[in-house]
Parts: sequence; C-alpha cells; structure tokens
Amino acid sequence: MAPPLLLLQDVNLTFGTAPLLAGAGLGVSAGDRICLVGRNGSGKSTLLKVAAGLIQPDSGRRFAQPGATIRYLPQEPDFDGFTTTLAYVEAGFDGASADHYRATYLLEQLGLTGAEDPSTLSGGEARRTALARVLAPEPDILLLDEPTNHLDLPGIEWLEKELSGMKSGIVLISHDRRLLERISRTTLWLDRGVTRQLDQGFAHFEPWRDAVLEQEETDRHKLGRKIVMEEDWLRYGVTARRKRNQKRLADLHSLRKKHREQRGALGKVRMEAAEADLSGRLVMVAEGVSKSYGDRPIVRDFSARVIRGDRVGIVGPNGAGKTTLLNLLTGEIEPDTGEVKIGTNLAQVTLDQRRETLDPGQTLSQALTSGAGDTVVVGGQSRHVVSYMKDFLFGPEQANTPVGVLSGGERGRLTLARAFAKPSNLLVLDEPTNDLDLETLELLQERLADYAGTVLLVSHDRDFLDRVVTSVIASDGDGVWTQYAGGYSDMLAQRGPARATAASGAKTKTPAPAAPRAASKRMTFKDKHALETLPSRIANLEAEIAKFNRQLSDPNLYAKDPVKFAAISQTLTEAQAALTSAEEQWLELEMRREEMEA
Repeated sequence: MAPPLLLLQDVNLTFGTAPLLAGAGLGVSAGDRICLVGRNGSGKSTLLKVAAGLIQPDSGRRFAQPGATIRYLPQEPDFDGFTTTLAYVEAGFDGASADHYRATYLLEQLGLTGAEDPSTLSGGEARRTALARVLAPEPDILLLDEPTNHLDLPGIEWLEKELSGMKSGIVLISHDRRLLERISRTTLWLDRGVTRQLDQGFAHFEPWRDAVLEQEETDRHKLGRKIVMEEDWLRYGVTARRKRNQKRLADLHSLRKKHREQRGALGKVRMEAAEADLSGRLVMVAEGVSKSYGDRPIVRDFSARVIRGDRVGIVGPNGAGKTTLLNLLTGEIEPDTGEVKIGTNLAQVTLDQRRETLDPGQTLSQALTSGAGDTVVVGGQSRHVVSYMKDFLFGPEQANTPVGVLSGGERGRLTLARAFAKPSNLLVLDEPTNDLDLETLELLQERLADYAGTVLLVSHDRDFLDRVVTSVIASDGDGVWTQYAGGYSDMLAQRGPARATAASGAKTKTPAPAAPRAASKRMTFKDKHALETLPSRIANLEAEIAKFNRQLSDPNLYAKDPVKFAAISQTLTEAQAALTSAEEQWLELEMRREEMEA
C-alpha cells in the first residue's frame, strides 16, 4: 500500500460548546478515490478545510508529504486582484509554469471563455471558474466540496469523466449519489465527530452504515442492562467495605459515566405531505405552446399532457429554459402562441430553488407558523411547532434562530417543512435537492413515491430523477423539448437512436402520450352538445365528491349509522368513476375539435 501523501490523525475541533470533530482522521494516497459522507452540519466541510491547511484544529496531527501539490475547491472563491477568469485559473498553477491551453480548455468545457470579469460572475459561473482552477494543475491531492453545485447535467457528466481520468488522489463531498457511486473506491463516514472508513465505494455504504448503527444500539442496550444489574447489587449485595466491593462500585460509576457520554445516532427526518382533495384526472394540457425572449426561442411548439399521479421531470443544460417551461405548464406565465389548459380542483405548492420564500428576518418558528402562534397544521392536525421542527432535525433551542443565519442544508430542510405542511395535490419542485444531505434526500424520494398527487420536478440529480419520475421532458436545444417515458436513464436509452437518426438528416421526436382518438374525425351534433355540457357536468360531479368527502370525514358516522356510511362510500365511488369518464370524454372531444379546426 502506497504511503499517504496527506494524513490527519486524532483531529479535535470544538465550535461553541459542542465538539464538531472528536478524534477524526483521514489518509490520502496517490490515486485514492475517497467520498466523505455525513449529515448536514456533521463537519465534512470543516474536516476538508483542516486537510487543506485552512483551519487549525484544537489538537491532532496534519502531515503533508513535502513537495505534494494539494488543491481545495472552496464553497465561496475569492477573486480579489484578478481581472479575468483565465487569470484566476492560471494563478492556480501556483509558481509552476501555467498551461494556458489546459486552463482555456477547462473554462470552455465549463461554459466560460476566460475573458469574464470575476466581479460580475453569477454564483454558478464563480463555482465553475473555481472548479477549473483546482483541476488545471492536475494536483497530487484534490479536495472537492460539492463540485457539482450549479453544474447542469452535461457538466456533471463531463466532470465525472474528467475525474475518472485523473491520477490525483481525490476526496469528494457531494450529494450526487450517481457521482459518488461511479467515482469512489473508499467511503469515509463522519458521524458525531468521529470518522469510520469502509474500504468500498459509496454503493456499499448504506447497508454498512445501518449495520454499524444497529450494533451500536445493541451495545447501548447491553450497557444499560449491566448498569441495572450493578445498581441492584449496590442496593442489596454489599456486605462489607472490602477492596473487591470498592472496585465494583468504582466500575459502576465508570459505566454510568460511559452511558452518559455516549452520543446516540442523530434522528431521521420525518416527512409527511399534507394532501388536499384529489384533483381532476386531467391536471394540465399543453397544445402547441411556444415562448421566446427577444429573438431567442425558449419553448417551440411543445405539446404534452399531465395526468393525476404523474411525476414529470424536466431536464436540460443551464439556460435551456427549464424554469420557463415549468412556469408555462403551471400557468405562471402566458405562452406567445398555443394554449395551456389547467385542470380542476388543483391545490399547488411550489418549492423554489433559491429559497426566495424564506424571510431572513423571521425566526425558524415564525417561518413555520407564518408568525401566528406556536402551532402548525399538518394534514388537518394541529401540532406544536417545536414538535414539527424535530421531524426535520431542528432542535428546540433553534426555535428562535433567525432564518438568515441557517446553513444551506438547514434552509433546504426548512423549505421542505413549509412545503409539506401545506395541503396540496400538485407539488412543483425546482431543484429540491440543493444542499440536502443524502439521508434527507433518500427520505424525500420515499415521500414523493407515496404522494397521491402530481409532481413536476426540475433537477440535475440523475439518481433522484431515476428514483422519482415516471416521465422526463428533455431539452433538445433551440427551444425543442421532447417527452420520454421513464426516468433519466430510460431517457438516455431512448434518446440514443433518435439522435443518431437526427444526425443523418431525419428529425424524430418522441410524442407525448396521446389520449384515445375516435376513428372518425367528424363532430356530430351529439358530440358538439356533449362538448358544451361536459364542463358543467364535471363541475357538478366535483361538487358532489367534495360533499361526500365532508360527510365521510365525520369520525362518528360509521358508529352512528353504518348503513349510511356504506351508502355514501358507494355513491362516492360511483361519482369518482363518472368524473374520470367525463374528463376523458371531454379531452377526446376537445382534441378532435382542435384537429378539425387545424
């Protein structure tokens, strides 16, 4: 085994009164591929800064092999003194002769020219410039803290290939599961200030972690039972002040101290979505929708249908117009041409990627209760705000913490807590995975899978898309968007032949699922009458369904009158079936009418 180029041993660091690192360690040799994982706030970024020599620990040892080059990717790069992004990247060679070609190549691959003024960069551009700087010299050790932040899917896939081809020893922090699985060969778990190492990649981490926590719980239970036995001896078994008894008493005190000092595993985030009444079966229909800004087409002649229960992912490069398409589908903005029909009885909740709905001046408690009292209503039930905070791993002492001082991960959890507390049957999620730790992300996936409503989702997280969505709308460039069945990997499989055909000169496009069409395109008098009367019938059915649901919500109805309960339940089922049939008939007739007019 090669000697380590970088070594941390028994690192201790305390912020405030709580120890952040308590005997943590890290060893990196040439060619290593280490992923550093742990909860938000567990100290991963701090440990990486200690490894980079940017933070001095309270105690412990840091050793770097003389002559070894180490590069660290910061969360917030410092551009002071640099007039162009190229100058900033070339400065990363740090005394060695700068490779102008490689610096320019990396900037171009990351969507930059090198001539940009660093003071005018967006957050995403600044992050990509910093990434180019640490990659350019191909260092011996590469310390990367969330390198995929602000990268689009093509950028993430490019970075994955770039890292795979490097000889550097790499330590990587990321919430992108797919990147971790493909890059890592060693997993370092930072938990409660201590590091544990698994000599396998991230794909094997979760079963190992669960086994470790289960063994801890078993040991904790055994320790508790031993203390009970020793306390029983103390009360009833001491016969004299012999040395043997004095030693046993000292051992009991030691056991009690060990039990007190044990730091149990952190709790898990609990998410339950507060669901509104069911929406209509047809959630939204886009017909020939186009949208441009100036001479630039963002969406061109796009058609799609979203049915109740669908989970639709929207993917594409940065700047392709993903958020614009999302806003078109939800009716937030009007198309230049075409039409978007929004379904009935929709209760929409939106989670925006910039957390703009959060007021930095509010406290955590006020943000969850909207400043009214100390309770929050979740799923129709009133809960104390502190109890609900605990579901999202906030401690009671954080109730009065200003939102403005929360970490990115904490703001992400707060935004989720607010979104899931509101009754909804349509969730609109714009980059919901930003700043979430892997365990919170996993639970979010489970909750979305159980959600009875409809989900529209913009994300660059390939694994998240594969686990959540039932179809993907992908950008083909120049305002063209195509819908594919399945997740992100399914989209790639379907897209290959389509792109090959397009390259040969024939343009193909996978159509959105179409509703059944009648054999005849002609509209009879009966069809026209049905098209005019169906909207009012649909509205009446929805009103009836709402009435039946209110009656069944009486918890005492079944006990008082089981016959009436059964009759209402049967009538409700029939009304829901009639509503589905009416919506499908209206959709078929409406599409036939539009076809004839065209």
